[in-house]
Amino acid sequence: MKSLLSTLAIAVSLAVPSWANAADIAPKPLYRDPVFDGAADVSIIYDRAAKLWKMFYTNRRAMMKLPDPDDVEWVHGTAIGIATSRDGVKWQYQGTADFPKACTDATLWAPDVFYEDGTYHMWLTIVPGIFHRWGVKGAEGRIEHLTSTDLSKWECAGTVKLDTGRMIDPTVVKLGQGYRMWYKDERAGSRILAADSKDLRTWTKVSDQPVNPTKGEGAKVFRFKGHYWLIADVWKGLMVLRSDDALNWTELPGYILGAPGRKATDRHKGQHADVVVDGDRAFIYYFVHQQNEAEAATDPRWNQRTVIQVAELVYKDGKLLVDRDADLSFQLHAPSP
Repeated sequence: MKSLLSTLAIAVSLAVPSWANAADIAPKPLYRDPVFDGAADVSIIYDRAAKLWKMFYTNRRAMMKLPDPDDVEWVHGTAIGIATSRDGVKWQYQGTADFPKACTDATLWAPDVFYEDGTYHMWLTIVPGIFHRWGVKGAEGRIEHLTSTDLSKWECAGTVKLDTGRMIDPTVVKLGQGYRMWYKDERAGSRILAADSKDLRTWTKVSDQPVNPTKGEGAKVFRFKGHYWLIADVWKGLMVLRSDDALNWTELPGYILGAPGRKATDRHKGQHADVVVDGDRAFIYYFVHQQNEAEAATDPRWNQRTVIQVAELVYKDGKLLVDRDADLSFQLHAPSP
């Protein structure tokens, strides 16, 4: 009898996936940059050769303690950090990305990575220099397209050229036989606009009008539960737009991740997110400033620090819901070839 019970116990343990154990609940923070402690603006892609998930992110120099509290030098001069994971839960720092100097500059922000037919495409925000104030002359951002076959060696593939300037924070999806990019147009009052392309090189505005009236940045577009969704950072949480055609959008009431979480390192609004759809589940990776943590009481620059968190997006009654305080066990699976 004892032998039979032992056999049954082993069988049950083998039937339960390892990621369902309490030890594999996603930690808070999910990821913290070990060099500058300023990870933000993530883009997550599966490396098909290495069989790893890779996180590319804006690597803010958050530990800088500048004498002038209004000095934003620490948000400039930023490389793109890289972390890797086998399951999307446990991440390890891998250094910074090596991009060609011919099409980049001192300040790199908000990567967006897309895979198709053996090639990885990255759209990257470039700011030409290091600046000490927002909105100064010469600090106009642009979007560069880079390509790679291994997520390591990158080639310049052209500047995104439209009849506007100060374009940042792109996200790209494939629609039918073409592609659509959404981006923040700072000359359109910091609203989200869209452009189309047949070849990922030449882009044409969909309209001179933004996708909706709300100001925002860091848009992410994805398909989930039969709808297209656009999530963007509106500085009081993330607005959520829903569409059936990725052209006409309805803004849903309220903002997700706007209310602070209750757990340490997650006690401020969620910002500039990426979303990974894995089968019938979707996971939102977002960054959080650390100004509500205990360390901020004695360190006036602690608020500059940012960490990456993850939560599950739940579809209910035509909306997306997020419980950032819920214990979350999951494992990202390799995408289909």
